[in-house]
Formats: sequence, C-alpha cells, structure tokens
Amino acid sequence: MKQNTIQLRVIDSLSQITEEKWNSLLSSKSGPFLQYAFLNTLEISGCVGGNTGWQVAHLLVEDSEARLLGAMPLYLKQHSYGEFVFDWAWAQAYEQNNMSYYPKALSAIPFTPVRGPRMLVAQTADKGSVQQILVSGLKTLVGQNALSSAHVLFPESSELLELEKQGFMLRNSVQFHWQNIAYKDFEQFLVDLTMKRRKNIRRERASVALHKISYRHIPGSIATREDWAFFYRCYENTYIEHRSSPYLTEQCIQMLGRDMPENFHLMIAVQDERPIASSLLVVDRPNSKAYGRYWGAIEHIPCLHFELAYYQAIEYCIKEGIQIFEGGAQGEHKMARGFLPTTLQSAHWIADTSFSNAVKRFLEREREGMAAYVDELEQHIPLKSSKVQP
Repeated sequence: MKQNTIQLRVIDSLSQITEEKWNSLLSSKSGPFLQYAFLNTLEISGCVGGNTGWQVAHLLVEDSEARLLGAMPLYLKQHSYGEFVFDWAWAQAYEQNNMSYYPKALSAIPFTPVRGPRMLVAQTADKGSVQQILVSGLKTLVGQNALSSAHVLFPESSELLELEKQGFMLRNSVQFHWQNIAYKDFEQFLVDLTMKRRKNIRRERASVALHKISYRHIPGSIATREDWAFFYRCYENTYIEHRSSPYLTEQCIQMLGRDMPENFHLMIAVQDERPIASSLLVVDRPNSKAYGRYWGAIEHIPCLHFELAYYQAIEYCIKEGIQIFEGGAQGEHKMARGFLPTTLQSAHWIADTSFSNAVKRFLEREREGMAAYVDELEQHIPLKSSKVQP
C-alpha cells in the first residue's frame, strides 16, 4: 500500500495553484484579504514581486496525491516597508555588526495591518499537525536560504500557541477600532461619548459643512472605472504630498474593484458638483467588519479627512449594522473620534542565537512600555464610563 506522505512546497506565484484550491482552505472567518483574488491581484499588478522587495514564496503543505492540506502566505522581504510592525532598529543592529538582516521571511498580507489567519488548513486535515508543519517548514526555509529571521504579522490568537511552542517571540502593537453598540444613528453614537469628544466632533463636522460638501456612497457593485480612477488619483496624491510612492497601482485598484466588488465601498466628497476627495472601505459582512484602507483629496479643506474617512464611515457602519470599524494602524487621534485602543500581536523568530536573545530582551522592555502606554490610553477612553465594554 502506498504511504500518503506529507510534503512542503514553495511557490513563487499564486497562479501556480488554482483559485479553487487556495480558497478551499478559507472559511467565512478568513476575511477578504486572504482571498485568492486579493493576493493574486497584488502579484499580477506588480505591487508585489519583481523589484518591489516582496518576493513571493507562499508555503504549501500537500499530500502525496498533491492535495492541498495547508498554506501560509509568505514573502521574502528586502526591506520593512508596508508591514506596520517596525523592525528598522533590528536591521540597523545587524548592519552595525556586519551582518545582513535582509532578506527575511514574512507571513503577512502586504500593506494591510489586519488580524487574520496566517496558517490556512483544509477542513479535512488535522489542524494541529498542519500548523506544526507550516511553522517548522518556515524555520527550515529560513535556514536553507540563509535568511535572518521569520515574522508572522497579526495572526489569529489561536495560532500564537504553535508559534510560541516553536520559539517565536510575541510582540504587541496597538490599533484603534470603532465599536457599534447597536446605534440607531450617528447622533446616538455621539450621546455615548464624553462631552469633550462630542463637542469636538460636532465642531469638526460643522466646519466642513460650511464648505457645502455632499457625499456619494458608492457600493463596489456599481462603482465605475471612472470612480475607481478618481479614487486612485486621490490615493496617489496622499503619497505625493508625503514625498513617497504609493504601494498600489491603478491597475491593482481597478482589478480589485472588478473582481471583488462585494468587498468594497467608495465614499466621494463633492463640492460644486466636482469630486474633491475619496475614501475606501473594505467590507467583511460575514464577520461584521469594515476596514478603512485609503483616503486622499485634491482640494485641502480642514477636517475633511475626519469627515470622509471616519464620520461618513461610521454612519455607513451604523446604517449597515456593521459591528467593528478598523481605522488602520497607529493614530492616537482616532480616540478623539470615538475609537478604542485594541492590542494585536505578531510573532518573530531570529535565526542567530545572540541576536535572538537581544531581541527577546528588547521585547520584554517594550512589552512593559506598551502596557504602560495602553494603561495611559485607557485613561482617555472617549466613551462615557457606563458604555466602556468589559
């Protein structure tokens, strides 16, 4: 009888397997960012791969009959841009010791600081065994390719146990999320805020209203190529103003709008019948979440960013009954707009023992500082004390 052996395989393009195979590993809890259409579009449009510093190296677990049992989205990175978990100091320490930090292995969704599964397992497979194989395979890949380290960003909490078991060190980071406490409308949300925050939001909205701006809410299912082109113009302008280059191309945005329309919602600000700004939500209805991804404007109006990227998005979530609105990485200013601090974790494995010990000590100190930081944030919760969730 032929033994059904398990093997690991690295692919340098998601197109090397079918959409059906990849998506068979996903569940309703996986969210839109792990969909084949999303990850493959990043590759096809040149946002990752090539000379971007994101070398595609997805890790697959298959049996002897080439049935896909598990997978890990994986990239070999030549830099730390687009990750939102900052390790530049680690890279500098390597350089000061005449060692190379790059390339490194990174399991993450490019340019997307969103928690989600990083070890995908087929429903018919043994979850614990496949997760163990993926993590040990990741470490083997680091050794075989003389990489400095492996990093798993924003995994599900349930995946952290296996990562810790195999020597990964955990690192905390803070994001700011808005929670829908069964609000009927935006005014009811304001009533739940402290007086200071409530007055601040009303003042900001009133200042924007003086400019006689209206807002178009465009579901992805009816967004046109022209709508997406205008959004991209705004998105690109944000990077230009910061003397940087956008991570995504217009081709990528157009393809995502075409192939995943149910997951997108555009908001466009209009003044004198002319669009002047745009913001994008990624919508995950099965998990009742919305993600604020990008915003930009071609006209500068004070507080328009807060109105379009936050308040219009909150109104949308209330109307659609969406429970969580994630505003992206960092941004203490979000607390003044009704967002609450949320701690997420990432996992890191350093191949060099001496550097691993140094990073471990660094993370211990950082964890203490992060705990104090979160305690400080908790003193400035924007909700009335009776509304703070336990």
